[in-house]
Amino acid sequence: MEYILIFISAIFVNNIVLAQFLGICPFLGVSKKIDTSLGMSAAVAFVLTLATVVTWLVQTYVLTPYGLEYLQTIAFILVIASHVQMVEIVLKKVSPALYQALGIFLPLITTNCAVLGVAILVIQKDYNLAQSIMYAFSTALGFGLALTVFAGMREQLELTNIPKGMRGMAIVLISAGLLSLAFMGFSGVDGGLRNLFGL
Repeated sequence: MEYILIFISAIFVNNIVLAQFLGICPFLGVSKKIDTSLGMSAAVAFVLTLATVVTWLVQTYVLTPYGLEYLQTIAFILVIASHVQMVEIVLKKVSPALYQALGIFLPLITTNCAVLGVAILVIQKDYNLAQSIMYAFSTALGFGLALTVFAGMREQLELTNIPKGMRGMAIVLISAGLLSLAFMGFSGVDGGLRNLFGL
């Protein structure tokens, strides 16, 4: 039951973009078309899950046993950057078609603060490896959901006659705020489920 709560909470209640405000750069920059948002979502899901596993292992078996917790942020940034580079090299050799599909988005993920944020949140929440994987994958799904819904909203805005003063980034930010307010409707769902199942 704990894993279901992590899943629901990460996607809807504590959405990484709309509730925690991490990963705003790709959220605003790559959300012009649904196709590109789906590609970015897939790349983020892949990298976020693997990077969380690697950073959890580094924290558990290297940083904590040797008293090097103060190097967490630097170590995680190095692990994530090198991980993305290795994934890019392996994809280029093994699957050129997949590399072509994700190649544009892989370098963007290196600077996506959501990846580092999730790696640190997993440690702060004191999750075990299985819970960390569930949280990372669920967070990536939540990121993809927010990105895809927002891309759909932006595609509809292109067909709408918007007042001159509201065009461009102004209407984009207002739409993002409205989407964030819509996701606030899920707040309290995880607490209700915990009470329901006595957790």
